[in-house]
Amino acid sequence: MLKRFLEYIRYEKNYSSHTVLSYQNDIEQFSIFLQKDLRNIQLEDAEMDDIRLWIIYLMENNRYSTASVNRKLSSIRSFYKFLLKNNIIKKNPAYGLIVPRNASYIPNFFTEKEMNSPAIKETTHNETEFETERNNLIIEMLYQTGMRRAEITQLKLSSFDFSRKTIKVFGKRKKERLVPFGEPLQKQIVEYLKIKNRDVERLNDYFFVLKNGKPVYDKALYLVVVARTAQISSLSKHSPHVLRHTFATALLNNGAELNTVKELLGHSSLATTQVYTHSSFEELQKIYKKTFKR
Repeated sequence: MLKRFLEYIRYEKNYSSHTVLSYQNDIEQFSIFLQKDLRNIQLEDAEMDDIRLWIIYLMENNRYSTASVNRKLSSIRSFYKFLLKNNIIKKNPAYGLIVPRNASYIPNFFTEKEMNSPAIKETTHNETEFETERNNLIIEMLYQTGMRRAEITQLKLSSFDFSRKTIKVFGKRKKERLVPFGEPLQKQIVEYLKIKNRDVERLNDYFFVLKNGKPVYDKALYLVVVARTAQISSLSKHSPHVLRHTFATALLNNGAELNTVKELLGHSSLATTQVYTHSSFEELQKIYKKTFKR
């Protein structure tokens, strides 16, 4: 039953392998709760009250945030909707369920001054020339394009159109978009490719690779970002997604329209992009107070 659902969202809905794994973990977590904490209930026999009890359990015992709980509930909803559609259950226990209200969320981001700091290019261990060039480019590409971590790791040489200065990116649900880049980034890309062609053992079409030629994996890229950005900021988070937030905030602070930012980020809804306006408004307030000190 669960296997059928996961195959459905993977191959028919074209969800990424990362999203499929998240759905699987959420549903299995709920199943364990039904088995251990309730009365040995099977997934197809669960009722709305059982889901409510799970919500309380998550928030009180495991101290999940409301955002995390709502994400897990989204997985459960999709699962039961699939079961109902395929006549496995007669009633959707998640239908009409009132979910916890998310607290207002303002994304973390690095300031433009921090991103322009020379410290962000300082190596933190014995990197080779190739690794230094690659890691610096990873930071710049995340910051100047706003791409997601998974989008960066999946980049290939064929993704780049150097004459038009665009990158073909496949985002969530394999949605395609073109991301522009400027002359300074192009020069950095060319320099990286020159060193890559010289130093990497086995070349292939993947753009960001390890020294042995294998594509850079998620964890390796995450560690690069943490090591570099920890040197410029005291934020509690130093993930690739913070650089995505930084990209969006910098655009809005410099006069970009919200719809433009939406397209560049690959958001399907403008409401998702609007969260960055809070950061931009805070920045405007700082500028105003600095200008009119009275």
